[in-house]
Amino acid sequence: MAEPIRTQDADAAERRARFGSLPQRIRPEDTVQEVPAAAPDPARDTYNADEWLVRYAAG
Repeated sequence: MAEPIRTQDADAAERRARFGSLPQRIRPEDTVQEVPAAAPDPARDTYNADEWLVRYAAG
């Protein structure tokens, strides 16, 4: 069955109703989620004088 003949005004009105306005703006802060890659390890960042001596002085 063929579609009924439509006028250009009706088509334009339908397009305007569907595409006549832009979507609401999304802030960049709302699109990014910050998650740490790994849990911080406090033992990793502690200074150990003996380890430094073993790694760099003994050669």
